[in-house]
Amino acid sequence: MASIRSIRAGLSRSYQSLNTIGHDGNDNDHLYDRSSTTDWIGVDNFKHGKNGNSPFSMIKNAMAKVSRGKQNSSSRISVILKELDDEWKISEEPEGDTFLGKLRSSSKMPSSIAVPPEQASLLGTMPSDALDDIELRHVQLSVANSRSLNEDGSAGTRETVDTEHGPITVAVTGDTSKPVILTYHDLGLNHVTNFQAFFLYPEMRNVVNNFCIVHVNAPGQEEGAPTLPEGYVYPTMEELSETVTCVKNHFHIRSFIGFGVGLGANVLARYATKYPADVDALVLVNCSSTQAGWIEWGYQKLNIRHLRSGTMTVGTVDYLLWHHFGKIEECNQDLVTVYRQHFEKALNATNLGLLVDSYIRRNDLGIVRELDPNKKKDVRMIRCQVLNITANLSPHIEDTVTFNGRLDPTLSTWMKIQDCGLVIDEAPGKVVEAFRLFLQGQGYAVHSRGIGSRQASLTSVNGSTTSVKDIRITENPLQNPTV
Repeated sequence: MASIRSIRAGLSRSYQSLNTIGHDGNDNDHLYDRSSTTDWIGVDNFKHGKNGNSPFSMIKNAMAKVSRGKQNSSSRISVILKELDDEWKISEEPEGDTFLGKLRSSSKMPSSIAVPPEQASLLGTMPSDALDDIELRHVQLSVANSRSLNEDGSAGTRETVDTEHGPITVAVTGDTSKPVILTYHDLGLNHVTNFQAFFLYPEMRNVVNNFCIVHVNAPGQEEGAPTLPEGYVYPTMEELSETVTCVKNHFHIRSFIGFGVGLGANVLARYATKYPADVDALVLVNCSSTQAGWIEWGYQKLNIRHLRSGTMTVGTVDYLLWHHFGKIEECNQDLVTVYRQHFEKALNATNLGLLVDSYIRRNDLGIVRELDPNKKKDVRMIRCQVLNITANLSPHIEDTVTFNGRLDPTLSTWMKIQDCGLVIDEAPGKVVEAFRLFLQGQGYAVHSRGIGSRQASLTSVNGSTTSVKDIRITENPLQNPTV
């Protein structure tokens, strides 16, 4: 086989000699057109064995046609062809196996590419793996769905539970024989609008994978609830906490972890104070332990007057937004808009007015912080672990600080999350991480990838057999952090 350098040199000289043809003063430009892509060189016939000619003969014939009538150039072309004939020896190979045959038969990109080892290590593939072609014709741009407060069925199956203060709606997800997380909502919301998005958050779904979730609604606050009848006496905050007992008995729940927001946090704190053996732990967001102040009472009285007449005024909507978000202008404006539309169009104003009236009439929890172990059994206090959460834009920071000062410091953790107001909607990832660590502190084997059950197996401790259920971590995993 001839060397590449010889081939390159020969073709270069041929090209130069061809360019000189037709520009020596004679009118022979009509012989060929250098800008044409016509198959003038006979490439289509450039296959061994066609018409009995070799590939090199085809080249000589084509160039002879070009040089016809050009005596002064033919001698130079003959020298070039002779040089190529001496140096360029094309081996006798079957049709289709020559270089040109392979080149012409390749009509599309290869389906796989060999990857060098160093590139394979970067791409995460083995050197022998092939990089297959990827068809992108079916790939479509996916736009994330906008936030909605409408029920999508993920919050569980609804059931009606009868209580001394009328029927209430409860939604249950999972088997009640599993450990139970019981939730209670805030003002102007229900189990769907308050908790659905939070429990659908991917990390939260993994955490509660092996829990049963029980959502409790205050009377007349569930989605699509009819207006409560005239003369209905709405239960007080203490009586609302008693409805939790009815739910617990209805579903045969032995104990639960409470998760409450705002009004719901106050209800669950009352229940845990009265029935400490029924509550394993509490996660309370924006919890107030005192009675309503004069400013809150005055604003809410004005709102109640309009709500009881079935009117949702602009002032009432603004107050509800302030109650949930605090510094509205610094919060997520898309989320604020969603909640504003919900308050304006989706609420039963009359039923909400009754609930707001009950909330501003609340009495003090009456709990105290007692550090003397000998006196703890005689005082009113919350005796379970409490995760007390607020946000730096929330209007309830002082309420949570006061509440935290009335809790046993060995059982409480206060946490303020930055850059949000409605904390479980604007910063769900931080709340989920705190909740996961909190559950681990209660003896639950909780992992971020989805195990959330209290171990039923037995573990040997100091030579004795003890259930993991009885083990508690005395040191808080969180020490009053600001996240």
